[in-house]
Amino acid sequence: MEVIVRPKGGDLDEMAKRVFLESIEVLGGLKKLVEYRNLTWLPTLAEASYVVILRNEGMKTYSEIAKELGITEQTVRNIITANKEKVMEYLRGEIDELREHIAGGIAKIAYERLKKEERLGERIEIGQREAEVLDIDWAVHVLARIKGLEFPVNKEELISRLSNLLIKGKRAEEILESMEYPIKNPADLLHKLKEKLQQT
Repeated sequence: MEVIVRPKGGDLDEMAKRVFLESIEVLGGLKKLVEYRNLTWLPTLAEASYVVILRNEGMKTYSEIAKELGITEQTVRNIITANKEKVMEYLRGEIDELREHIAGGIAKIAYERLKKEERLGERIEIGQREAEVLDIDWAVHVLARIKGLEFPVNKEELISRLSNLLIKGKRAEEILESMEYPIKNPADLLHKLKEKLQQT
């Protein structure tokens, strides 16, 4: 007899955003990210935050998560099984190399901290200043719109999902027209969008 586990409930997107922001705090906060020029970690942290929430709060399988986020099952597995202690040792500079999924370990630490402190369900707002400095406001909106999209993806599919979205004052459709396709995964999409935005 198959046991059906029901999701715990709550707004999974909001929880993923909460884990994402707490992950930044685990890394030492916004200032530390800017100081060390680690803003390239943001798309991977966002992805890992969604994986951790979909697994722990949405009670989804690895394959369901992979399909929903457009990533491989192996990536989901790497995030979920990341050794948090090893990741922290790496971040503190105690070890030089790491075979763990760093963002996965960070997101797991953030999730557990939020659960322990009963802050996971809190609604949060990213202030305009923080969103601008982090350069993430647009990325969060893009990730929400492409949720469930199967990758690799072509231009037409992305334009239909991101139509009427303004990204740093530019229409998403205009940016998407100038990109190379196919897009391999959500992190690849965010990276290419960011590159195009920096060119203008």
